[in-house]
Amino acid sequence: MSSIRFKALQEAISRQPINVELPSNKVSDFFGVNVFSHDVMSKYLSDGVLKTLKAAIDNNVAIDRATADEVAIAMKSWALENGVTHYTHWFQPLTGATAEKHDVFLDVSPEGKAMEKFGGGQLVQQEPDASSFPSGGIRSTFEARGYTGWDPSSPAFIFGKTLCIPTIYISYTGEALDYKTPLLKALNALNKAAIPVCNYFDPNVKKVIATLGWEQEYFLVDEALFNVRPDLVHAGRALFGANPAKGQQLEDHYFGSIPERVNEYMRDFETESYKLGIPLKTRHNEVAPNQYEVAPIFEEVNIAVDHNQLLMDLMDKIARRHHLRALFYEKPFAGVNGSGKHNNWSMATDTGVNLLSPGKTPDSNLQFLTFFVNTIKAVHDYSDILRASIASAGNEHRLGANEAPPAIISVFIGQQLTKVLDNFEKKVKVEKSAGKKSIKLDIGHIPELTLDNTDRNRTSPFAFTGNKFEFRAVGSSANCAQSMLVLNTIVAEQLTQFKATVDALVKKGTSVEDAIIQTLRVYITESANIRFEGNNYSKEWVKEAERRGLPNVQTTPEALEAFVTEKAINLFEKQGIFNKREQEARHEIQAEIYTKKIQIESRIMADMALTQIIPTALKYQNMLITNVKGIKEIFTPSHTFAGGTENTHDGGRYEDIADSQLSMIKEISDRVSIIRNKTEQMIEERKKANKIEEATAKAFAYCENVKPCFDEIRYHADKLELVIDDTIWPFPKYRELLFIK
Repeated sequence: MSSIRFKALQEAISRQPINVELPSNKVSDFFGVNVFSHDVMSKYLSDGVLKTLKAAIDNNVAIDRATADEVAIAMKSWALENGVTHYTHWFQPLTGATAEKHDVFLDVSPEGKAMEKFGGGQLVQQEPDASSFPSGGIRSTFEARGYTGWDPSSPAFIFGKTLCIPTIYISYTGEALDYKTPLLKALNALNKAAIPVCNYFDPNVKKVIATLGWEQEYFLVDEALFNVRPDLVHAGRALFGANPAKGQQLEDHYFGSIPERVNEYMRDFETESYKLGIPLKTRHNEVAPNQYEVAPIFEEVNIAVDHNQLLMDLMDKIARRHHLRALFYEKPFAGVNGSGKHNNWSMATDTGVNLLSPGKTPDSNLQFLTFFVNTIKAVHDYSDILRASIASAGNEHRLGANEAPPAIISVFIGQQLTKVLDNFEKKVKVEKSAGKKSIKLDIGHIPELTLDNTDRNRTSPFAFTGNKFEFRAVGSSANCAQSMLVLNTIVAEQLTQFKATVDALVKKGTSVEDAIIQTLRVYITESANIRFEGNNYSKEWVKEAERRGLPNVQTTPEALEAFVTEKAINLFEKQGIFNKREQEARHEIQAEIYTKKIQIESRIMADMALTQIIPTALKYQNMLITNVKGIKEIFTPSHTFAGGTENTHDGGRYEDIADSQLSMIKEISDRVSIIRNKTEQMIEERKKANKIEEATAKAFAYCENVKPCFDEIRYHADKLELVIDDTIWPFPKYRELLFIK
């Protein structure tokens, strides 16, 4: 074993769990202590200001500067009392990560007197450099001005010794340069579209919010092993690595006992999350070795997105405290399951109704059917844009790999609701449902278990799971805002069309109820092709989906094209989410990010292949050659006399004795040659692609010409790992990365 790898492995094995002390045995005692919540504001703000602030948030109205000044003073007082020295506008640029620029609570008078200062101006707006963030051509490199603007609907929080203020981020010319701005617009669009539809059933509904519960999957790797894997450090995934003898085939890791070291890590980031008001609910082992999941209680979408971005940052920082590294890449290890971030989405009214909750009798609940069917119709009509919303270099490895939904967007609703829609469409009178059924186990001391109105289909990209839709295709590293802004926009557009259709029928004399029923029946028929109850992993489904006319978009560059179709541009402009320039800019940014990630992986792969794997292979080959030379020396005839040749040793020809070594020498030569040639080909293709100026064309070149080299280079490198002396292999193997406790 190489000295660097041996040292890293010894360090990893010697790790002991770091015990985490909770602030209290009751989470409720410290939940939200670092959040400028409503309860905190009530202590620092007058009733009038608090009421004005709440009304502005509830009614989506701009906050006046006088109110902002009072809120800023209260925020500063609270922050200083909690040991805070700096503040920052915390935003989500199109890099996929969060961003922050810290300023101290300090001003100095002309006389040189220092004082803490923070007013409404600093709260409402700041000016970070816009030239260094992705803009898709909206901003030139010499045009640096951009603005962050306070989002009062997402509470400020303390992270370390810094007051973090959630904000939007826009260019000097007003275009959105972040994820939050269009998400807020999409949520507002959904609210506007859903309220009048709700009013068909309840005139008291004044607001509709979208809710989100994400499920965050991730891997953990010991820090020492991580640091000696250049691919993990720079790309977030292992570009090389042979499968270990034991992977996930025994299915013994899923929901298994959580290792103590991991459990302490979980307790640590959960504790910090609770302080920040992130309502984490669930933790467990996932399918693959060293893979885990954490999930919260549902929240309003905007806050849920902020909390997920904050959590990933928190998990990364706290992992280092425990000498671990958290991997959010969608497929960090080939041969075992990758990681997703299932987005559980629903809609709720200000009257306390979940619009996607069927209740006891979904067949008689017209309001539920209205929102249920319209959501399915929206997914049917805009499946290409929904597919584009989850497209990325990382997710490309995961989708369709019999561990995640395929690239074909379909909807699962379960047998009961399928029957309801079929009968509704055919105008069949439906017998009243008895609601949830129960399972009688005939085991005396076990209580009855109730069945939900649907089973769960883990192979479906978009599945109804009882009172919500679960968008399972979202990647683990993704910002949820990307998929959520698309989903909420398409549902808003669909509800808008539904309202117009129903009102037109009512205008002609049809009753509201009959107009709703007629329209829903049409939608059920028109969207039937998107519904699928079977195994999405099967080859038969791929053929069936093609027969149905459902797109099967395999690559990211191809998927991203859906963002700049006339249909997509019209959709987002109509709903007020993006203008054409913003939409085209985002398409360019996503294409550039894809290119850069494949480019980085290509460079790392070439470096590891040429400077580590090939030299190690040649070193071992030389050891074998030396061994063969020794065998030849021993077993080659050495004395010649008149009557013939005398063999000084028994055992036959040396070639027969050294057959295994000679075979290995040839195998190593063959594989090294292929790796070398394929790596050079990859580098040449990369050079060609780099000369392409247009972002989309370059992304396609990387996808079609550079990336295909990866698999062949890896295949032969991984085969070498299986035959080369373990003592000289340069970096930690899967069996070490995935099974350190």
